[in-house]
Amino acid sequence: MPHTKLSVSVKGEGFPILCLHGHPGSGYCMSVFTEHLSKRFQTIAPDLRGYGNSRTSTPFEMTDHLLDLEALLDRLKVDRCLVIGWSLGGILALELAMKYPQRVTGLIVLASAAKPRGSHPPISWQDNLYTGLAGIINWAIPGWQWNIDTFGRRSLFRYLIQQHTATPYRYLAAAGTPAYLQTSNRATKALNTALRAGYDRLLHLGDISCPSLVLAGEDDRHITSASSLETARHLHDCQWLCYPDTAHLFPWEIPDRVLADMDRWVEKFPQAVSDCES
Repeated sequence: MPHTKLSVSVKGEGFPILCLHGHPGSGYCMSVFTEHLSKRFQTIAPDLRGYGNSRTSTPFEMTDHLLDLEALLDRLKVDRCLVIGWSLGGILALELAMKYPQRVTGLIVLASAAKPRGSHPPISWQDNLYTGLAGIINWAIPGWQWNIDTFGRRSLFRYLIQQHTATPYRYLAAAGTPAYLQTSNRATKALNTALRAGYDRLLHLGDISCPSLVLAGEDDRHITSASSLETARHLHDCQWLCYPDTAHLFPWEIPDRVLADMDRWVEKFPQAVSDCES
């Protein structure tokens, strides 16, 4: 299948950092990272095929994302880059490092795993009702604490967020809700097909030689922190951090702490943001 020309936001100057969003998602969901990192680096945040403004009219498979991303790097004349991936984006970051090791200088993987496992309970009609109410009100009045306490804590957001403060809900309003509405059925089908097939790349992680940072939310119900730790243990030269009282959207819950930890990791592994091959 030919690649899809991805819609992309490029910011800043310097060593390139490819930022890959999750499902549902869009490149704008990665603004929590790009707004900070683009002060020192060039950040590249695409809408993956079937998400945001990267429309597609035909069915596709998960592996097609890799073709799109290779073509994007070629189009932008990026030979080597650090890759940051959140959730689905983390899976794709690992896949890129395995398929194109010469192009990936380092990995930062958030709320993701090479063998993803969840612990999400069954969803009730009340969950859907409260999620709809919380989402609509939060979109209209971002971060309103009354809405958070009245509907947000009873909604499916309680499995995505542990710290029900205005900060993550403002990110949800600005990026999360629009991304959800722009995620195509074809994208959902491609992901679900891969997961139902028993996606498991643990035994292939030994092929990745670049340094990596794996970050997890302790109470993540979508991709458990245990499965993230399992991934970290299969990677060479990997640092793993787990944040208490956070869940799948922990970069939106504690952005300052996450960004500070990422900065420290980059300082420790300067080869991850260097054109020189180690």
